[in-house]
Amino acid sequence: MIDASVFEFGTLTVDPYGQIYEKRLQTAPGRTEALGDGTTMDLVTIPGGTLMMGAPPTENGWHPNQSPQHLVTIAPFWMGKYPVTQAQWSAVANLPKVNQPLSPKISCFTGATRPVEQVSWQDAIEFCDRLSLSTGRSYRLPSEAEWEYACRATTTTPFWFGETITTELANYSGIDWEYEGRVCSKGSYGKGPTGSDRRETTEVGSFAIANAFGLYDMHGLVREWCIDRWHDNYNGAPSDGSAWVENGMTDQRVLRGGSWNSGPKTCRSAFRGKLNPDTHLYDIGFRVVSDHL
Repeated sequence: MIDASVFEFGTLTVDPYGQIYEKRLQTAPGRTEALGDGTTMDLVTIPGGTLMMGAPPTENGWHPNQSPQHLVTIAPFWMGKYPVTQAQWSAVANLPKVNQPLSPKISCFTGATRPVEQVSWQDAIEFCDRLSLSTGRSYRLPSEAEWEYACRATTTTPFWFGETITTELANYSGIDWEYEGRVCSKGSYGKGPTGSDRRETTEVGSFAIANAFGLYDMHGLVREWCIDRWHDNYNGAPSDGSAWVENGMTDQRVLRGGSWNSGPKTCRSAFRGKLNPDTHLYDIGFRVVSDHL
């Protein structure tokens, strides 16, 4: 069962020091998918458009794997408003198996509305397959291009809300980490401040702000799986927003978004990570997408 909706949400912009200078109230069309046992999942529509994918070498935290910047055309699609929660995971894990078993309870930091974590890429694929079979609608992981397009929501700054990030806006490690007297990970980004280090997940949507597409928690909280195999740079990357699975350097899969366990540089819209598809860690989750039919 599916219900059409219009979601109302607050969004904002910060200055280079992390101070909020504009707040806006917006709406976005969406839908609510019933998962069973009273559990639902909200999705918002992501309009089609173009994306200059990647980061310029002048961006703080830039790495060659985020280059070359290239233009990508994205078709409309639906995307989960939040990372998949533990309640949603449990509901789908109790559906009939498609290819592999799923445990209804796998997370380190338990809570029905916290994001599910300890999810491998293979687990996430099984979740999407079960959800598709149950609903009759196709669900999958986003392509890497779709994820960045959705995260940026038409912005070109390192974060969708501006030039910097603060721990009042996202769940990441906002403290300086030192090793042998040297700072190996900074808790601040650009001219922004240091902040808190929660050392655990928080409930999805707990910061009560979304980007212009109506998506929450795109920076920090949990790293999110994409379909794509890892490539060391964007040379030869698709320009149509599809997943890049051919000619991968390894079978490792792409992760996006940073997490509660990482510094601000890894939370940037353009940051890319990689792990083996069978990896289970307490800062890895995912969100689903569905094609716009």
